[in-house]
Amino acid sequence: MFAACADPKAIEGLTWAMCYLTSGKHVDFYWSFVTVLALLAITAPVAMALGFGGAMAARSHITPIRWFGKAYTAMVRGVPDIVYFLFFVIALDQGIEYLNHLRVCEDLSQPVFRGLEFHVCPEAKVPPASASPFVNQLYGFGLAVITFAIVFGAFVANVIFGAMQAVPRAQLETGEAYGMSQRQVFRRILVPQMWTYALPGLTNLWMILIKATPLLFLLSVKDIVYYARELGGTKTQAYDYPHPDWRLFYFLGLLVFYLAMTKISEIVLTRISNRLSKGQATAAGEAMRKAAI
Repeated sequence: MFAACADPKAIEGLTWAMCYLTSGKHVDFYWSFVTVLALLAITAPVAMALGFGGAMAARSHITPIRWFGKAYTAMVRGVPDIVYFLFFVIALDQGIEYLNHLRVCEDLSQPVFRGLEFHVCPEAKVPPASASPFVNQLYGFGLAVITFAIVFGAFVANVIFGAMQAVPRAQLETGEAYGMSQRQVFRRILVPQMWTYALPGLTNLWMILIKATPLLFLLSVKDIVYYARELGGTKTQAYDYPHPDWRLFYFLGLLVFYLAMTKISEIVLTRISNRLSKGQATAAGEAMRKAAI
């Protein structure tokens, strides 16, 4: 904080605005944008990996693995996302604490589940009671990443599975006719061709993932929506920077942020789609050929 901001009630004008926008709460607000971007940067590749694995499982010739892959996509797609966001966080948190309870607690005679309540010894709490607020936020962020990855990984699996099915069988048979093994056909023909068909669905999922980031607030992670509501709400003289209800302006700022994110994503993904569609026997590839004539 600047020296001129030592007494917020004694300043006004541009100095008041500068001090207000550089206060500790606003610094946390600015860092919450980094939290959202970090969630997207980590969740997207993890969800892609889970989705690819789920699609491969659904295509497996081994019946139990195929059932598992199809059950994974069907269960997540058939239940509202918010249910999984709330369920997985509680289940993961209690599961981690239960395993830690078995490892560090000396008295294991008492049941962990007592009616509807969940109890472990104080030493098994994760994070520990003495942990700093940053550690608590980091732990909650980790649970959020796992939850988002599991939910969106199921949708990715469904998109990739459909894209693999869309690759013309004749291309795969041509590879086999040239003496390629099934692994070579999969790696050199199926997977490269599959991305052309998968990209439109993956683009939609990326946009949905961006719009789903405000659900971090439900997972006890202080995100941009949380701070916009807290900072924009009416502040009386009891606070350092009293002001009327400014939530409209804060949420307009979030509107601009999300629109900018989706617009940048649209530009980048369109370029990737054009690159993948070039020379392909798809509607997009045909359109590019006609435009070049």
